[in-house]
Amino acid sequence: MPKFDITLLTSREFLVAEDGDEFAETILDEDRLLTSALEKRGLKVTRTNWDNPDFSWAETRCVLFRTPWDYFNRYDEFEPWLKNTGKVTKFINPTEIIYWNIDKHYMLDLERAGINIPPTVFIEPSDTRKLSEITKELNWVEFILKPAISGGAWHTYRISKDNIAAHEEIYKELIKDRSLLVQEYQKSILTEGEVSYIVIGGEFTHAILKKGKADDFRIQESFGGTIHEYTPTPEEIEFAQNVVRTSKPGIIYARVDVMRDNNGKLSLGELEVFEPALWLRKHPPAAELFAGIVAGILQDK
Repeated sequence: MPKFDITLLTSREFLVAEDGDEFAETILDEDRLLTSALEKRGLKVTRTNWDNPDFSWAETRCVLFRTPWDYFNRYDEFEPWLKNTGKVTKFINPTEIIYWNIDKHYMLDLERAGINIPPTVFIEPSDTRKLSEITKELNWVEFILKPAISGGAWHTYRISKDNIAAHEEIYKELIKDRSLLVQEYQKSILTEGEVSYIVIGGEFTHAILKKGKADDFRIQESFGGTIHEYTPTPEEIEFAQNVVRTSKPGIIYARVDVMRDNNGKLSLGELEVFEPALWLRKHPPAAELFAGIVAGILQDK
């Protein structure tokens, strides 16, 4: 008999919050909120890092991915863990969805299904061209370069025609063993920011506006970005819910990041169904809804 019903998954960095680490403290607050909602439903909950050598994953009925935010720079360790752990316990969201979403090639699936995304081109390790050659063909004034497997703006660069040469070395290093993507830079990210729509059980629950600090396209809180209350329009809510509907079936929780593209249309920045920040503290009823759905899944198991 498993010891736990649910294990909330994090990384070693966020197991505890050091004094003065407000970012880590908010992560802990979010998990406390969700833990409380789950425990109210009679579930036994624990929390640990994915690389904990002393934890037996067979002793938990399911793993709920929360903040394992070092997976992308330790992917050679994380992927075998994902594969092996998935054999002995249940993942929420399901394993197939995690594998699909962990690599940003999924954006092409959504584009083919009719979802508007920024102009995007993937570059594979077999490509021997320089970055300057690739971007010359695209004829974009500015673009974003990042790995296909990444998070938290890790190795994410805003590049213009004037400074491509300064990024050739890091590009050459990154492309050796990983897929990369370049996207046309969307100007609204600086002027309007990006809105995250939380969708749980297929239904929109709340939205957060994210803005970077002055002249910084990185809107993450870890880079000094700020979050703000946001009331979306019906059109925006429908766009976010449609992104989830259009994706693989079985998504239990998701965050849909949306911006206005350079033509003023709603555009998908990213769909996060693997380990999204959900800002439950900004809308506690979402934690209750989430906990209820997870409890139902375990009851049916």
